[in-house]
Amino acid sequence: MWRRRLSALLPRTPSAPSAYQQKHRPILLPTPNEKPPALNLLRLFTSLAGSDGDRPFIAFVLGGPGSGKGTQCSRIASDFGFAHVSAGDLLRNEISSGTDKGEDILEIIREGRIVPSEITVELIRKAIESSTAKRVLIDGFPRCEENRIAFEKLTGTEPDLVIFFDCPEDLMVKRLLGRNQGRVDDNIETIKKRLKVFESLNMPVVNYYSSRGKAHKINATGTADEIFEAVRKLFSSLRL
Repeated sequence: MWRRRLSALLPRTPSAPSAYQQKHRPILLPTPNEKPPALNLLRLFTSLAGSDGDRPFIAFVLGGPGSGKGTQCSRIASDFGFAHVSAGDLLRNEISSGTDKGEDILEIIREGRIVPSEITVELIRKAIESSTAKRVLIDGFPRCEENRIAFEKLTGTEPDLVIFFDCPEDLMVKRLLGRNQGRVDDNIETIKKRLKVFESLNMPVVNYYSSRGKAHKINATGTADEIFEAVRKLFSSLRL
């Protein structure tokens, strides 16, 4: 429904290119004085999402383990009125529940593998449906192309915005070893597995959304305050 509304709101002129030309035209970077087309679409989505009960504005937050995306998500939620849905927390809560599904998830995580998409998407879908927020951050998902495709297929929608926290591997390892939260997946061997999995599976997702003009990269090497200042500038530019 929201896709039809979007089409109706876009201006039409006699000189507009055909649908085929629109689909196959090259992606051009804006000049310093131009606003990227994606930003205008995001502002339009902001006004539509949640306005008629279709769905909330959805933002994916991606980054390697130890990139600090969880900390930044908490601050984004507080400052910009988002509900914070952490894929990792949802999985850990399921593990803590002691169900058979939780036991299966625990074994998968111990082996450094990706949890099946259907399990994670179902947990995320329930979390979104149980929230009354008009803006939702989905933290740490999708982690691979299969996740992305499953989310779009099972929910019938795409994210409006994707934030990628870019952090070098050595810094992520240092942060993970130093946080001491008692997590079963925070030993050096499993950390290396997780980083290898992230590099091979998650970056294609980032590249996919970059090609669609939805992904925005944030330098995640500074302090939490420095990183959040970059996030604040991004959200201000999107009028969120």
